[in-house]
Amino acid sequence: MSHFPVTSSILSKTHLNNLLVEQYNLPQDSQTSLLKAGVNHTYLVKSGDANLVFRLYSLDWRTLTDINEEIRLLDFLNDSSITVSHAVKDAKGDYIQQLEAPEGLRYGVMFTYVEGEKLHNSPEELHYKIGALMGQMHVITQNLKIDRVTYTPKVLLHDPLEALKQYLQPGNELDFMQSAQKHLLQEIENADTTNIRTGVVHLDIWFDNIAVSKEGAISIFDFDFCGNGWLCLDVAYYVLQLHSLERDQAVCDSKVKNFLEGYESVTPLSAEEKRLLPHLGVALYFFYLGVQINRFDNWSNTFFNEAYVKRFVTVLVKRYYDMYLLTETTPN
Repeated sequence: MSHFPVTSSILSKTHLNNLLVEQYNLPQDSQTSLLKAGVNHTYLVKSGDANLVFRLYSLDWRTLTDINEEIRLLDFLNDSSITVSHAVKDAKGDYIQQLEAPEGLRYGVMFTYVEGEKLHNSPEELHYKIGALMGQMHVITQNLKIDRVTYTPKVLLHDPLEALKQYLQPGNELDFMQSAQKHLLQEIENADTTNIRTGVVHLDIWFDNIAVSKEGAISIFDFDFCGNGWLCLDVAYYVLQLHSLERDQAVCDSKVKNFLEGYESVTPLSAEEKRLLPHLGVALYFFYLGVQINRFDNWSNTFFNEAYVKRFVTVLVKRYYDMYLLTETTPN
């Protein structure tokens, strides 16, 4: 065996830069640097006076169909005047690069770079504008369908809990997650779907995937989790993140109010969609905890253990669940 097999690798930025210069016909003095390594590896490409972003997908994370559908969605949104980071073709007119990494074939896509800052602590008026932008996007993606994942109860709740059992021994935390799952599944099953809009969702809109320019223009990027589902999933996730980031309850409530008002200045939320927001928020906690578990090798971390999972369940999931008194209607 000449090389020991690996499950995840970080490619040489020097050699990747050489490849990108050749494939995209970039200036020879272009520079590529790693911004973030996770399920995807994100590189900043400085090319003359312009910046680009190259996303390198982890092994078996997305199929060619998944990636092509994301690219198609981004082109559609960009053509519809929604400011997003969209894919860039190489010199041959192709969007997707195929790289033979040590672990196997990995795909890569170059994206436009959106100017602006990620604002961890944003003023209330900005949340109104973000809500309006999400509303505009949903008007465009309502009733649209792409050939990617559909966010069903199985994807959001069933599969993550099965994965979670690898890290949680029987006890209070697992008992809570099983009880919460049962309640959430019942709420989703009993939902009045005639008053719930469906279409294509981003599923990861929060401050880390939003850029705000000095002039106040807002851009959305990283549609890696885009798929089909209830549009209010995006709303629920943003509200969830506000609760996670803003610990002052009065300030948090005001920001949530501004965000929802901004959204409804463009398109209304039905009473049923509003009712379901906290339930769907908790369901998304389940989903993303499942992602962390199932893609453990990509994070290369030492903190992901039973103690971490217990804190995640208690400090984040259960706190948000109890905040809306969902326990009062949890079935026995």
